[in-house]
Amino acid sequence: MATVSQMKCACSSCLCIVELKDAIMMQDQPYCSDACAQGHPQGQSCGHSGCGCC
Repeated sequence: MATVSQMKCACSSCLCIVELKDAIMMQDQPYCSDACAQGHPQGQSCGHSGCGCC
């Protein structure tokens, strides 16, 4: 049996892979940042290199 330790950020426009132990959990979904978890309320990106989500 394999244990999953990483998943894609639950934000549909985000490209980030997040460590589940470090993820921001919102409604049982893993997010890489507060911006993604909150739905980008001010249009800010997650700030991770190479990702242009908003």
